[in-house]
Amino acid sequence: MGKHSHQQGHSHTHAHAHAHAHAHQHTASNRIGWAFFLNVTFTIIEFIGGWLTNSTAIMADAVHDLGDSLAIGTAWGLNKLGEKDANQVFTYGFKRFSLLGALVNSLVLIVGSIWIMFEAIPRLSNPEMPHTEGMFALAIFGILVNGYAAYKLSDGGTLNERVLNWHLIEDVLGWVAVLIVSVVLMFKPWPILDPILSIAFTLFILINVLKNLKMTLVLFLQATPDNTTREAVKRILLSPSSVDDVHHLHIWSLDGEQHVMTAHLVLNEQIGVPIMKEIKADLHAQLAQFNLAHTTIEFEFSDETCRDS
Repeated sequence: MGKHSHQQGHSHTHAHAHAHAHAHQHTASNRIGWAFFLNVTFTIIEFIGGWLTNSTAIMADAVHDLGDSLAIGTAWGLNKLGEKDANQVFTYGFKRFSLLGALVNSLVLIVGSIWIMFEAIPRLSNPEMPHTEGMFALAIFGILVNGYAAYKLSDGGTLNERVLNWHLIEDVLGWVAVLIVSVVLMFKPWPILDPILSIAFTLFILINVLKNLKMTLVLFLQATPDNTTREAVKRILLSPSSVDDVHHLHIWSLDGEQHVMTAHLVLNEQIGVPIMKEIKADLHAQLAQFNLAHTTIEFEFSDETCRDS
């Protein structure tokens, strides 16, 4: 009777925890989806506004916002995918799709940034006066829209939401710069400020995109995400007295946050199953600090030939 009650209680607790996690993820998904539609709508308005006001600075910020829209859209899609379990085709789940999203986003932003450079650089020698009142109005609108979106996402605690919140705060700062330039241009006829601001925006975008692109490509090629972590993991795997050697130690990342580890451990004596269980439990406890999403450890004996050699 007691055992039956305990099982019922455990099942209820597990179901409650699962329902709570699902509800939390659903709320995060709603917040990200809301921010995505707001950002996309505003990006379209921004491109039109940049064209109407003849401002390359607004066009450059529109490219920046387009990148943020893509990032938010990718995060939203991944949030939805994250609700799905691993299957027979995607046995590790769907986390790796974020790398594909990051790669596509980076390429779109690089193409957009090159286009802005082609527009802005010739204007340095022959600057054209933008429509300052239009710039000012768009800047106010941009600060309000992006500021409100950042405020909404600040309620969220997921990593996706925190990263996207920083994107939106960057957008607010960009619009503050456009606002300042538009006010200066109302009083001083210095049209060169517009292409200078657009080039500054574009260089900022390119520096960040190229850093992210390099990291994404490294993870795509299954490089070790952090060599310090690899060495720390190796020391732990060698720590049991029954372990002589470790080889075929591989650590790679699904999405830059969740890592996978596989290793072969060479045992120094013909030990029994109870000792093996102790080694596994000990390693499991020590490796918990690294939050590895998947681990596979194979035991070998010194008189065996490794089949992966």
